Amino acid sequence: MKEFSITTNVIFGENCLERLDQIQDKKVLIVCDEFMVKSGVVDRIREHLAGCTVDVFSGIVPDPPIEVVSEGIQCLSRCDADVMIALGGGSAIDAAKAIREIGARLGLAHIHECYAIPTTSGTGSEVTKFSVITNAREGVKYPLIDQSLQPMVAILDPELVKTMPPSITADTGLDALTHALEAYMSVDATDFTDALAEKSVTLLAKFLPMAYADGEDLLAREKVHNASCLAGMAFNAAGIGLCHSIAHAIGGKFHIPHGRSNAMVLPSVIKFNANLESGESTVCARKLQRIARLVGLPGNDIYTSVYSLSRRIEAVKRSFGIPATLRDLGVDPDDVRKNMDSLVASALADSCTKTTPRKPSAEEVEAIISRITPL
Repeated sequence: MKEFSITTNVIFGENCLERLDQIQDKKVLIVCDEFMVKSGVVDRIREHLAGCTVDVFSGIVPDPPIEVVSEGIQCLSRCDADVMIALGGGSAIDAAKAIREIGARLGLAHIHECYAIPTTSGTGSEVTKFSVITNAREGVKYPLIDQSLQPMVAILDPELVKTMPPSITADTGLDALTHALEAYMSVDATDFTDALAEKSVTLLAKFLPMAYADGEDLLAREKVHNASCLAGMAFNAAGIGLCHSIAHAIGGKFHIPHGRSNAMVLPSVIKFNANLESGESTVCARKLQRIARLVGLPGNDIYTSVYSLSRRIEAVKRSFGIPATLRDLGVDPDDVRKNMDSLVASALADSCTKTTPRKPSAEEVEAIISRITPL
């Protein structure tokens, strides 16, 4: 027996921030980073909270460490909020989810309503039960997984993502693509998650290059924003896989943006999961052939289709300026090799590896990491 549900109410389209007008006479805590305050986005949110007492915790940083979560819990306890609004990218939403959950478990806070308003199009965190927190001291990322982490309402306003620079559009968009493809390849994929993943991939294939080329293209922004959310719904139910496990390991150790880490590894993981060298027509390979056809890639057989898909992703990465190697990001290859054993062990122990369709050995994980770590 399997189960599928979408417990987050998704609000999207024009003027969707007006949904916040329904919050009346509440104590509200907005969780965000300092840029959301300086750029005036927090003020836009405040305009819809007339009659509410509003506090702001703006201490969020990329890859939020445990210490920031602790500071947020203290702020939540002081203001005694009963409504939380997570505003920003994946780091802000993940941190807010952890603050709310851990604060509740410690008996320090009780949030009755939780809203997530993403200002990037990639993580899907606004509709998932996951939160990734970093132990900066050890250079390790920890995925928290619990249904109670899921926001109650997600608000997808494309106006809030228009100012994303091209590099962030690329990183987050390819993160969304990775979510969709890994959910699609997952051993826990179902007809329902496949439908969401397929739609996400087709939207991203068409509209992500358009959003990258012209951030003011509101239709492209809206479609990529929706695709990110669809991918989040898919992997929330199906899980993800080895690409994320490796990205968590190298991103946590070398402080590489999560979406960029995923993008660098994704083509190799696609080919690994398809396992074409085995001579077998695996379920994963056949599904990847279908994805290739849906996005209009050539290929009359599984082998050609899978490699066409992998090459297309490589081509998109190049057009977006995504580096091919860790060296291009300023990481010394010797540091990678020196830490290889711990990177491999971290990837294999990562909870995301449980749903990957082909179980990797330590040597196979090392080979994938080595492909982005040339001598």
